[in-house]
Amino acid sequence: MLFKTIIQGKLDFGNEKTYDKVIKMYKYRAENYHKSDVLFEESDIFSREKLTLEIPRLVKQVYEKTYKNTATLLAYCSQFAVSGVLDSWLVDSGKILHHEHMEPKSDKAAVQAYLKGRSLVKKEGEEENAIKSLTKAIEKFDRHAQAYERRAKVNYLMKKYDEALRDYNKSIKLDATNPYAYFGRAKVAFARKDYPEAIKDLEIVLLKSVALQNVYWKARRIKSECHIELEQWNKAIFDLKLFTNRNFKKDNPNRHWRRKAFFNYGVALMGNEDYLEALEAFETSISLEEGYDKIPEASKLRNRGMAKKKAGKKGYIKDLKDAASLGDKEAAAILKSIA
Repeated sequence: MLFKTIIQGKLDFGNEKTYDKVIKMYKYRAENYHKSDVLFEESDIFSREKLTLEIPRLVKQVYEKTYKNTATLLAYCSQFAVSGVLDSWLVDSGKILHHEHMEPKSDKAAVQAYLKGRSLVKKEGEEENAIKSLTKAIEKFDRHAQAYERRAKVNYLMKKYDEALRDYNKSIKLDATNPYAYFGRAKVAFARKDYPEAIKDLEIVLLKSVALQNVYWKARRIKSECHIELEQWNKAIFDLKLFTNRNFKKDNPNRHWRRKAFFNYGVALMGNEDYLEALEAFETSISLEEGYDKIPEASKLRNRGMAKKKAGKKGYIKDLKDAASLGDKEAAAILKSIA
């Protein structure tokens, strides 16, 4: 039976000696371990000029055995690399049957420094140590695109936007296949309220990632927020309809942004004068108990009330009064104008 497979990414081996060893082992294992039942000839994916293994993206219907042979062989090769990431998926009707995330985990100094720095990125109070380790990885291997991208994220979290932008640009220059660097650069532009520039990078993220990756949906959501800021209602509606219709699993971080996404969907629909749909979106947002949003309850009630009013539904006065009682001045002003 044939299944859909997706494989993409890049590995950098750093020097000719390692590269030659990997080529030799790839050919040997493909022929002797897997009887040549793999998806790639070495000439398809290896570049002697760059000392890399690169798969911009393969999407193909293959047999499960062929896919697993290929994923096993690529995972083996990844342990010779100094930097890089490969991902492979085996999918049946949208269901992920197998996912392999491949990256170097050897005892090489650059690899260990990167892994240590990456583990510290999101730990509060460890920002300087994270930067120190990631800088060490870069010093050991100056083409370490992932180390530049992670160091950029730390600088972004510390609101050092110039430093973050410098590192994101460097990461993209070294590895243009990595969607996370474009996503990070978009977050810098968003923080600076340069929404058109953020949209440009988020569109690249959507091209360089797949819908099976969390970053794809993060990009959709933030792109919709940019469109809302620019009052590009139809474009925001397109992104948010896709996001809100997605059935995220409980362990998927995007699931916790559904409440905000439904609220923003309502805002975009109101801007587009689709009042009944906007009301439904606001109702869904309010009904969701969990979410990362920091939208005041009063704002949710005011917007739902205005959607009811515009849609000719009852109950809008109560929503506006409840919002005003929570200190929403805009709701109080609307009530006063109605009176």
